[in-house]
Amino acid sequence: MIDRREFLLLSGGLLLAPLTGCGKQGNWPEGMAEIKWDRDTCVRCNMVISDPRFAAEMRGGEKNTAFKFDDVGCLVFWLRDKAAQYPWMAAADTRMWVADAADMSGATWLDAHQAHYLGGRLSPMGYNFAAARNAVSGGLTFEAMREQVLAKGK
Repeated sequence: MIDRREFLLLSGGLLLAPLTGCGKQGNWPEGMAEIKWDRDTCVRCNMVISDPRFAAEMRGGEKNTAFKFDDVGCLVFWLRDKAAQYPWMAAADTRMWVADAADMSGATWLDAHQAHYLGGRLSPMGYNFAAARNAVSGGLTFEAMREQVLAKGK
């Protein structure tokens, strides 16, 4: 027979057990907000973020605001279009991550400014750039990719 103290310990543990699954899931870099695949939407185009190979995120400002994107091109246009509204985006301590397209699970994240961008990939919004950790032939820097995306004018 279980005494009252054992019962309380056991029932408290059973009540808390389901909550252990409510924390962050996945391998998110320090400071990055979790992207909930197939539920979170891109702040620019409002598409559901569902393809882990092309997702991006930006975070910063006094409130540590996080913006999530389904395509690196949406991040590029957001930087241009919202610069006056969010001046902190140009600050050196603003963090930006892009998914490593080689990792289909969305578990590998790269610093957007350090990543290398490969054109000709079929991305959610048709900007068609994917990020890679290592330099490859034909790869672009963030600034070069940014110029090409902005030239498309979408």
